[in-house]
Amino acid sequence: MQLGSLAFVLTVALFSTHASADPLQKSEDIVKFFSGASEFGPARGICVGTEDECKGKKKEAPAEKTSLDMLINFGLDSAELDATARAELDEFAKALKDSRLSALDFVVEGYTDASGSAHYNEGLSERRARSVTTFLTSNGIDAARIKATGLGETNPRNPNPYDPVNRRVEMRIRTE
Repeated sequence: MQLGSLAFVLTVALFSTHASADPLQKSEDIVKFFSGASEFGPARGICVGTEDECKGKKKEAPAEKTSLDMLINFGLDSAELDATARAELDEFAKALKDSRLSALDFVVEGYTDASGSAHYNEGLSERRARSVTTFLTSNGIDAARIKATGLGETNPRNPNPYDPVNRRVEMRIRTE
């Protein structure tokens, strides 16, 4: 009976390890996401109608998604990339090498949770963004195409400012 239980535990461990090593974002999905973002500014147009009608139409317009959260998360007080982060970034590097994205430059935005002072978190978020850009350049991406920036604890993914999911990086098309 113990041998059967041990075999089951090992099987579950092997399959869960394999599943966690697979990237969530595939390079083709990343390419499609960014190549579809051909308009870099807010939509412009003329509204015919009353002021209230025009304001209502603006609210109905879907918000443009300009960044891709690659789900690259970090440990507390860390800028080190784990195996999952490296697998995700391998896919992002493949996407950046695709001809459909070759004319685009990117910003890598680093974030933190609210643990620590605002000044410290800005520095940590910058180190996280640089860690990602270093990984990408070591995988053949031209450093001129990616810019690292740290945004500290601003724009949390989860409203709980201490939630570990707020320790992340996001990729955004650089429009400057």
